[in-house]
Amino acid sequence: MKSEKVILVDNDDNDIGEMGKIEVHRKALLHRAVSVFIFNSKKQMLIQRRALTKYHSPGLWTNTACTHPYPGETTIEAASRRSEQEMGIDTDLIKIFDFTYKERLDNNLTEYEFDHVFIGFSDKIPDPDPAEVCEFKYVDIDSVLNRIKEIPDNFTVWFRKIAERVSNLAVLHYQSFEPNIIHGHSCPVKNSKI
Repeated sequence: MKSEKVILVDNDDNDIGEMGKIEVHRKALLHRAVSVFIFNSKKQMLIQRRALTKYHSPGLWTNTACTHPYPGETTIEAASRRSEQEMGIDTDLIKIFDFTYKERLDNNLTEYEFDHVFIGFSDKIPDPDPAEVCEFKYVDIDSVLNRIKEIPDNFTVWFRKIAERVSNLAVLHYQSFEPNIIHGHSCPVKNSKI
């Protein structure tokens, strides 16, 4: 994996420097991130299962896309870039909130992120990058929230923290969405139950 730089921030999300992504996670330093949630016209959430080769949280279910903005890149630019790169979806995004969390991960890494959360609406057929995503599904919101409660270890820590809040806020934005044709897909992967 190449050493990408991420943006270090203070508690108010002011830039205070740059550092390699892996080093930031090893040192547990606060850095900027974005999380994207896409919903379809059936009011289903598009979730993905992270590729088994990811440097942390491999094989866990999570939101549609997430990333760290590059130095000089805005959060909306990063969110749009990553939605296209990870899932092949280019759609308008709306920022709904931000939050900070710190959680120990696998591989002696820690997520300590000032996370900007975006939603979008699309019925486009996802075209995921297999290096990032091994499976995806459109799921009913109540179903995924129940699964998080039943088997939390199948989901990423950040997704567990915000899925319900995002879902509640997404409902407020549905009136601006024009429905198209609904599609879904599932990759043949072992132990893929959510």
